[in-house]
Amino acid sequence: MRSFSRTRAVLTTTAVALAALVAACSAPAPPPAPVVQAPPPPPPITLSASVVERASAFRGYMARAGAVSPAFQNGEQIQAALKLGASYESKSFMNGAVAYAAVLALQDPTFVASVREVAANPTSRQEMVNNIFSNPSYAAVFKGSDSAAGLIIDQIGADGLKVYMAGKAVKQAAYDVQKASWSKSSVVDRDGRLASAKSLSATPALAESADVAVLQNASTGGQSLGFTPRAAVAPYQPVVIRGLAVAALAALGAAGDNNLTSIDALSVDPGTNSCLNMAKLNLYQCLAVAKPHYEDIFCLGQHILMDTGACIAKASGAALPPEPPPPPKATPVSTKKTVAKKAPAKKPVAKKS
Repeated sequence: MRSFSRTRAVLTTTAVALAALVAACSAPAPPPAPVVQAPPPPPPITLSASVVERASAFRGYMARAGAVSPAFQNGEQIQAALKLGASYESKSFMNGAVAYAAVLALQDPTFVASVREVAANPTSRQEMVNNIFSNPSYAAVFKGSDSAAGLIIDQIGADGLKVYMAGKAVKQAAYDVQKASWSKSSVVDRDGRLASAKSLSATPALAESADVAVLQNASTGGQSLGFTPRAAVAPYQPVVIRGLAVAALAALGAAGDNNLTSIDALSVDPGTNSCLNMAKLNLYQCLAVAKPHYEDIFCLGQHILMDTGACIAKASGAALPPEPPPPPKATPVSTKKTVAKKAPAKKPVAKKS
């Protein structure tokens, strides 16, 4: 009897277990946990190789022009300096100034980080890209734009001032060199050197491959150029505004080769282009009438170096040094003798009758 009870208990336990197992198998499976997809990463910082090449060409020209020495000793040195100075085409030169400004702005970590926050959202990113292309000033809304602007003003403005001051020294040399008899000799092939200046002015300057590699690396988050940002107060001049715009587009991943045409249009500033074109026209007129070597030195100093340097300095927001006041004119001394005025004759008194 006891054995029968034990068997019955075992069977009951087994039946309960089987019933539970069947119930478990017939119950619906719990729904899978939702898969949370991570947002896509922002596009990489992108700056067209053509833009970087223009930046390098501009930087190279400014370095060479700023190093022109006024210590001329013969006509060959003057002609070599004229060729160096005339070697830029105004539109590509302006594009190069903006391109270099963009590379400089990309050296500011605060500015880049602020733009990259917007780049992380595809909708916001595209909206900002459209806004910048329609109005470059939108780039100044980002945190750090003031210190990025300071980088542009300090570097490009300083380059412009250096070229301007080199021009002042060369212009002064045009007067000082007249003590040497060779400086009064006529320039050989005057028409040829004018034609050469015009040809060089129609050809965009070339970049150096080593410098291009340095700027490309610096613009995409690599080795910094080593400049220290400092905040500059708005309003900003054209090179600064457009440089910030191209830099912001690069940080948004929208400054690659596919957007190069739009970037070219954004980089144009009519006022600065007019300034550079006027410098070249004045150069042609100067060379057309210059005959002795010292007059060519004047054309180089005034219309290549000073005028070009002033255009770039003003377009970046740097102030030109004040011109010293002209010497006071001597008061001419009169050589006429002073004649004492006679007292007016008295009116005759009528006699009494």
